[in-house]
Parts: sequence; structure tokens; C-alpha cells
Amino acid sequence: MSKFKKRLYEIIFEADTRAGRIFDGILLCVILLSIFVVMLESVGHIRSKYHHELKIIEWIITGIFTIEYIIRLWLSNRPFRYIISFYGIIDLLAIFPTYLNIFFAGGESLIVIRALRLLRIFRIMKLSQYTSGGKFIMNALWSSRGKIGIFFTFVLTLCIIVGTLMYLIEGEEHGFNDIPTSIYWAIVTMTTVGYGDISPVTGIGKLLSSVVMILGYVIIAVPTGIVTASLINKSTVNTQICSNCFYDKHDDDALYCKKCGNSLDIT
Repeated sequence: MSKFKKRLYEIIFEADTRAGRIFDGILLCVILLSIFVVMLESVGHIRSKYHHELKIIEWIITGIFTIEYIIRLWLSNRPFRYIISFYGIIDLLAIFPTYLNIFFAGGESLIVIRALRLLRIFRIMKLSQYTSGGKFIMNALWSSRGKIGIFFTFVLTLCIIVGTLMYLIEGEEHGFNDIPTSIYWAIVTMTTVGYGDISPVTGIGKLLSSVVMILGYVIIAVPTGIVTASLINKSTVNTQICSNCFYDKHDDDALYCKKCGNSLDIT
């Protein structure tokens, strides 16, 4: 691997360096911008007034993600392994809906799936700094603040996806006027608050809401598990990614991948 390619690999696939953290930070901002654009486009009066501008922004963002995906394939020693990996699939889903919309109307709403790419924040924030440093619950809570923050980010991501699905299923005729309103419904339902001001009418909508209600009880218990795990987890991990299998949870002093045994030195 050439020096330039090695440097580019460290920036794009890892977050141990300042350049890598900056790259991932910019990427997360672009993802959030993309989701925000999709939400705005679902609001009627904004869509009618700024439809052309929003479309241009979306194609620019899609172009950025397309270039990023191609570069990741080029840097990978085994491109097919990256394509079928978790993050590889998410990267593909991030650009697929926009191109799909060329042939099928309504495909752009699936772009919200790219919100799952926010899970890349796990490679920016080292998990080692969130292990418990004391015997008391307050210390455990403090040391778990990052994990809990990521957990709530995941919950928000799930609410965005569920809300978008409900918007597509029920539509404006059943009170789900736009994606932000549908996300509001998802949050109220998932937290088991249940105001009842908006409710699904179709069978598929009711089935989805039932799943969300049950899932809400599971989600409530997760923060407790996070804090408990922080009390017993003593290991430290870094953000190095194996170029062979793309495993990314190695000890700080690891020289070889704990999953496939490949050397972590990409020289």
C-alpha cells in the first residue's frame, strides 16, 4: 500500500488521528443535513416553494456519499468483503434511494435509512473512556454518559425511521401530515406516553404501532444495562479497523485482529 493510500485509509476508516476525527465529524454533519432536507421536503408549503433547491442539495449530498463509497472500495484490500459488511451495506443504502427515485417516484423518502450511519460515532468516541472508575452508581452513570448519549442517538434514529414508515403507510389523509408529525407520533408511542391525538387507521399501520409499543418497553430497560456493563467492562478499545474483515473493536495495544488474525499494520 502506497504512502498516500495508507494515509487516506487512516483518515476514512479510522478515527485515532485528528484528520480522521475531522473527516468523521464532517461526514456526520452531512448525514444530519441530508435527513433535515428530507424532513423539510415532506412539509407541503416548504416543498412547493423550495422543491428545486432541496433537490439540488440532495443530489450534491448523494454525490458526496457516492464518491466516499467508491473511495472506500478502492482502499479496501477485499472490496466484496466491505460491500457485504454492516457499514458497507449502510453506505450503499445511503446512496441507493436517490438513484432509485429516477425510476420510481417516492424512493427519496427511503434516504432516511442513512441515519443509521450515525452509528459511526462509535469509531470516534473510544469506548475505553466509558468504563467504570469507581464503586458507586453515580460514578458509573458519569462514566457511561457517552454510551447513554449514543443510545439516545440510536433511539432518535429509530424514531426517524419509524416515523417515516408511518408517514408512507398512513399518509396525510389519516392525520400523518408530514414526517416531523409522524416522528412526533413515533416518540410518543415508543415512550409509552400515548397522547392519542394521532393514531393509525390501516391494518399495516396498526401492526407497526403495536411493534413500536412493545419495543418501547424494551428500550426503557437499555440504559440500566449500559450502566451495569460499565461497572464490569475493564477492556479498552481503539478505532483501528482490520483491512481484511473490517472488525473495529480492538484493544489499544493490539497488533493483530482478534477476529481473523490479520495484522493491523496496513503498511
